[in-house]
Amino acid sequence: MTLLALETSCDETSAAVVRDGVVLANVVSSQITLHAEYGGVVPELAAREHLKNLLPVAQSALAEAGIAADRLDAVAATQGPGLPTALLVGFKAGQAIAFALDKPFIGINHHEAHLYSPWITRGGDGTVAADFAAFQPNISLIVSGGHTLIVLVASELNHRVLGGTIDDAAGECFDKTGKLMGLPYPAGPEIDRLAGEGNPLAFAFPRPLLHEANDDFSFSGLKTSVRYFIRDHPALLDDGQQVRDLCASVQAAIIEVLVTKTLRAARRHGVRCVTASGGVTCNRVLRVELERACARQKFQLRLAEKSLCTDNAAMIGILAERKLAQGAPVSELDAEIKPGWALA
Repeated sequence: MTLLALETSCDETSAAVVRDGVVLANVVSSQITLHAEYGGVVPELAAREHLKNLLPVAQSALAEAGIAADRLDAVAATQGPGLPTALLVGFKAGQAIAFALDKPFIGINHHEAHLYSPWITRGGDGTVAADFAAFQPNISLIVSGGHTLIVLVASELNHRVLGGTIDDAAGECFDKTGKLMGLPYPAGPEIDRLAGEGNPLAFAFPRPLLHEANDDFSFSGLKTSVRYFIRDHPALLDDGQQVRDLCASVQAAIIEVLVTKTLRAARRHGVRCVTASGGVTCNRVLRVELERACARQKFQLRLAEKSLCTDNAAMIGILAERKLAQGAPVSELDAEIKPGWALA
């Protein structure tokens, strides 16, 4: 099967071509520079950029893959969750392409695609392909800008959400605390960079819900704690080393919660594999701490490749292909987007 996938759930315009589990092309056009001026994603601007970029990005993916549009067997696009105006661009374009080619179309849940992205690997020859032959039951951490989820994956395409974000997600906490420090957007990567030269024990911040038995997350209290700390110590922001220490301390609090609750869920459910995906999984310390904790407790760990942690169409295409191969129903060509589509 040769499939074209489109992803426009937020501020990345992406198109990928997948054939029989192999990613032939995965093209991503980022809007970070555009939105940096506003300190966050502006939905109307994101939609306008998607409209401008989607056709060239799709054409580029097809050209890179060496595939003519009339050789496609199916088309997929992100149906949700995401920004409504952004989702509309890719989803309706996908439906139009499928209609014009008279090919099956399937809408994909963006979070479900993240869930299975750790099983997409890069071989020694550079080939990116699905590795579902190695699949085993796992506890999966999905941690992105707007969502933090712990999911039990009992078998392929059979999963259950155990817990999620009550208020601010981990990615939001990174970005919002970074904004309080005056760091540029997106603040998460900048905190990660500065924290590399900071002391994570310099300042004590709360670890929300760390000792609660549930699998939920709440980071609004940590964000508020940082806000008050900066209010009470304004001179700190003029000291470069103290800013680095603050970044390291905030990052340590977030990551301890993520790692502890993920491995606790794995032990409770008796699985020996942990996976992690989503934009925040690019964080250097999160990856290191997950590796250390899993090694200590003898869990297998699979981390999504950094290029597949942020929004991309490759993961959409791989999941769409698996679903179609296993007989999942196709989507109607008049189906609508699902901006609030929760992972089941």
